[in-house]
Amino acid sequence: MAVGKEILTKIRSVQNTQKITRAMQMVATSKMRKTQERMRAARPYAEKVRTVMAHLAQANADLEHPLLARRDVIKRAGIIVVTSDKGLCGGLNANILKRFFSKVKELQDADVKVDVCCLGQKGLSAAQRTRLNVTASAVHLGDVPKMDKLIGPLTVMLKQYADGELDAVYIVYSRFINTMKQEPALEQLLPLSPDNMVVEHTHSWDYLYEPNAVDVMEFLVKRYIESVVYQSVAENMASEQAARMVAMKSATDNAGNAIKQLRLVYNKSRQAAITKELSEIVSGAAAV
Repeated sequence: MAVGKEILTKIRSVQNTQKITRAMQMVATSKMRKTQERMRAARPYAEKVRTVMAHLAQANADLEHPLLARRDVIKRAGIIVVTSDKGLCGGLNANILKRFFSKVKELQDADVKVDVCCLGQKGLSAAQRTRLNVTASAVHLGDVPKMDKLIGPLTVMLKQYADGELDAVYIVYSRFINTMKQEPALEQLLPLSPDNMVVEHTHSWDYLYEPNAVDVMEFLVKRYIESVVYQSVAENMASEQAARMVAMKSATDNAGNAIKQLRLVYNKSRQAAITKELSEIVSGAAAV
């Protein structure tokens, strides 16, 4: 019955794995609800900042700001890639990195140099493996997006763009659609696209500025970009927990199927051993 003991050992091993995946599924389900609430709570702030900034830009058409300046020729671009710190979340990070490397190849084919800012351990590891120029990074973001961890890498990219070292800045992350669907998204952060500066209104806007319109616009532009990055990280975290929940549920179901198959094999081998022993007993009795 050595074979039977080996099968029983495999069954117990798979059962232990099933307990772990079931626990991880329950934890991911709990975290997913909280991350979705944070993701939805961050949206109104970003929308309001965008609206005020658009009104200000429309009221002052001749207003100039380094972060709003458009570059005719793109020689160097920055990409912020948002991934998770941990794995076991299906193809989430693989899809994000596929979209990221596709954009990198597109820029490199156009003779555009690329600087990378990584938010998340998986993206940082991938960028380092491919020897990309990583100018800033933030890892161990946890389950709650915190602006104090994001502001450092983001400030590096904003300063590079304001100083003319970068001609465009993009962000790649996973957009949360629903529990079963998350898709990689690529957005242009800088220069701000005209679509982001268009707001429907029925009357003109006018403001009193303190200290002046340029300082107000600079503050709003930075707050808007920070809110977009924060929202992207929040959506990526919600996508991560949803993908992990689905992946762990699939792993739990597969473990159950494996256990059924192993039990069937064990029962067959046990029945074969019993049949063999009975045959030997009958043959011995007949010989006597």
